Amino acid sequence: MKSTLLTLSFLALSLSASAQFSRVPSPNDTLQPVRKLANGNVLFSIYAPKAREVKLMGDAANYNNEITTREQPNGVWTFEVTNVPEGALRYYFVVDGVATADPLMEKQYQQRMFNGFDKPEDFFGYRKDIPHGAVTVQKYESKTLGCTRTVHVWTPAGYEKSKQKLPVLYLIHGGGDNDASWSGVGQADNILDNLLAEGKMKPMLVVMPNGTIETGDLAGEVPLFVEDLKNDIVPFIEKTYNVYTDAAHRAIAGLSMGGWETLETAVKYYDMYQYIWVLSSGWFKTDKAKYELEAKHLPEIAPAFKKAVKQFVMTQGDPEDIAYYNGVATRELFEKAGIPMEFYSEPGGHTWYIWRKNLYQLAQRIFK
Repeated sequence: MKSTLLTLSFLALSLSASAQFSRVPSPNDTLQPVRKLANGNVLFSIYAPKAREVKLMGDAANYNNEITTREQPNGVWTFEVTNVPEGALRYYFVVDGVATADPLMEKQYQQRMFNGFDKPEDFFGYRKDIPHGAVTVQKYESKTLGCTRTVHVWTPAGYEKSKQKLPVLYLIHGGGDNDASWSGVGQADNILDNLLAEGKMKPMLVVMPNGTIETGDLAGEVPLFVEDLKNDIVPFIEKTYNVYTDAAHRAIAGLSMGGWETLETAVKYYDMYQYIWVLSSGWFKTDKAKYELEAKHLPEIAPAFKKAVKQFVMTQGDPEDIAYYNGVATRELFEKAGIPMEFYSEPGGHTWYIWRKNLYQLAQRIFK
């Protein structure tokens, strides 16, 4: 009798626990967050049954496209987007005014609230059948900023056992991102691994620093980073890694805000880098004082600049790039000063889609 009571009690507790932890299935269980439709459009979906308003934000919403928003009866919100280009794109949702990452998308980057989607089979995809380099996070002491900071560093496959000195590319992200961005959404390691395996680029070290400095003023953080790069990051890299320490073996490239930081480095420390690439950037056209200053400064440095710099390139994502006309005005300023700049533009806007292509292109051209 006692045994029977214990069995019944255990059964009752088990049923109670089962009822307590049971879950009602929802549309979220089988929801596909991003799908390419038969008509070529891309469909974004999020399960938000109690939301009053949901918006799609990010790169996917920044093109000359149309977005059809639908709230389904089952609580799923869908966004059908036209003219979404192939490549690396970031997106997120704003749910009742709150920026929200897609909870179903595995790829979420160490930066602002962004998810990402892409085509792994493209030039930036991970390939199983080739040697792979390594991305490491290094801490360094910034005397310029009075704090400890980090840089991400890509070393090519076999670096650990090699005694070969390497040239260095300093690769800077854009505004609001950090030193994890190029090896995250930028897929820099895959791009570099693939190019090196195909024999299309020289072995090199790629340093991805943190160009974001919390000053509350973008114009204030740029000069601080320029000094941090010169006085702290470059010396740290050259002390830590087996690399060349002359201008012929240094390159610098940056996108958007990082392009601004590259520009400021170029006009102040042009004798440090023989290869300079400015991606989707330029001095603000509205900053008349800056243009007046550089209109006087650039002709003064032009002879020395042309002698020191081997490759000076500016790229844009066509007129849909928000920095396009800043770049055009900046390029004209250099050319008037007698400093030629190679320029090219292609469709893609102000997005990682175009910046991945930029890295693919520039990595094949530097140090040759």
